[in-house]
Amino acid sequence: MITIIQRVTSAKVTVSQQDIGVIGIGIMALVGVEKPDTRQDVQKLLERILNYRIFADENDRMNLSLRDINGGLLLVPQFTLVADTQKGNRPGFASAAPPEQGRELFAYLQELAQATHAPVAFGQFGADMQVSLVNNGPVTFTLRTHHA
Repeated sequence: MITIIQRVTSAKVTVSQQDIGVIGIGIMALVGVEKPDTRQDVQKLLERILNYRIFADENDRMNLSLRDINGGLLLVPQFTLVADTQKGNRPGFASAAPPEQGRELFAYLQELAQATHAPVAFGQFGADMQVSLVNNGPVTFTLRTHHA
């Protein structure tokens, strides 16, 4: 799995002119599912997102996690994140999970996130989403689960 996490002061996802996921201070994560990904990858990725230290402590150093600050988490499925862009002028999606696998693993991610963190909000798998955010910093990182 691959995710791009962004430290935000606010973020939201809109589908059909309805806000379906909204957070204040926290992390917005774009999440891509690859063919080899499993439920174990989902668990690892969520733990990394929740514990990744990207928020400032009293000395203005990135030493606090989302859990430490009780910040919001907005998880947004993003198929294009797993694209192969190494050559040519068109992305390749051979490494992307099939839609059924992606949907199942993103649903599992939602279930785990709701059980372990609040507040949490979500984008909608397969929907045409409009995502808006205020990136704080800007602070943006790419996290992956690796496959042997």
